[in-house]
Amino acid sequence: MDLVRSAPGGILDLNKVATKLGVRKRRVYDITNVLDGIELVEKKSKNHIRWIGSDLSNFGAVPQQKKLQEELSDLSAMEDALDELIKDCAQQLFELTDDKENERLAYVTYQDIHSIQAFHEQIVIAVKAPAETRLDVPAPREDSITVHIRSTKGPIDVYLCEVEQAQTGNKRAEGVETSSSESTHPERPEEEENPQQSEELLEVSN
Repeated sequence: MDLVRSAPGGILDLNKVATKLGVRKRRVYDITNVLDGIELVEKKSKNHIRWIGSDLSNFGAVPQQKKLQEELSDLSAMEDALDELIKDCAQQLFELTDDKENERLAYVTYQDIHSIQAFHEQIVIAVKAPAETRLDVPAPREDSITVHIRSTKGPIDVYLCEVEQAQTGNKRAEGVETSSSESTHPERPEEEENPQQSEELLEVSN
């Protein structure tokens, strides 16, 4: 079809087509016979045909294909942008934990949480736990959601942040229950050979 589109006057030499495409003439004749049968080409001579179908200037540029190509291009650009954001976040986290001065300031306040509009009128539970703490959320029941938090590196602190109050801490509110099992804190934890084990069970009722 590219050869037809570029042929002078739309007239195509089938011998040149066979040579250009590297196929047998018989195969080219089979194709032109089909096109002739559906009135897309007409035979000018034994080895020459002329395109009489619709305009070929937009051949291959199917609207749906163009739309898919545009969507693919947009998705690729979005993927690149997300990769850059992930890279930037990873670098910020590295700087936050690698720099001792930054590590000292790695916390959020109640005011920080309260300032997030999406958390208003929501039950917000903040968890402070050691590294490698495991969090499991079993399938929710109709009336509640249960969260299991387990740590082998130290105690787990759980805070219920109520946005309508200006206080935080270990609290219990209506609809939220917590139960915990923590080992006692040693006087000199740096000499402890076995890490502390801690477990929190949170249950939020609708």
